[in-house]
Amino acid sequence: MYVVMNELHVDDAEGKEQMKARFSKSADSMANVDGCLEFMFLDDDKSDQKLVVFTKWEDKASYEAWLHSDAFKKAHQEKRESKEKGPSSSSELHAYEVVFHTS
Repeated sequence: MYVVMNELHVDDAEGKEQMKARFSKSADSMANVDGCLEFMFLDDDKSDQKLVVFTKWEDKASYEAWLHSDAFKKAHQEKRESKEKGPSSSSELHAYEVVFHTS
């Protein structure tokens, strides 16, 4: 099992709300991605400037296959095509191979 967390940094509470709106459709689309076991969009209740996209995968290969898929490209195309600065000022990607797990 493989877990990826993308920590998104935004400038303010308004940027946080914009990011929530952008990701509102992601949960449904990620449910159809091969190898994706779980998708969560997390709101840091102690900070107006941080959100986390959490995904759990069958394995690292499943995650990497999604990164190179048309679905990934389509989901991220809007940001690349936009000339305006988006609400996310930066991000940090954290990826982990799961060693122990209980459910």
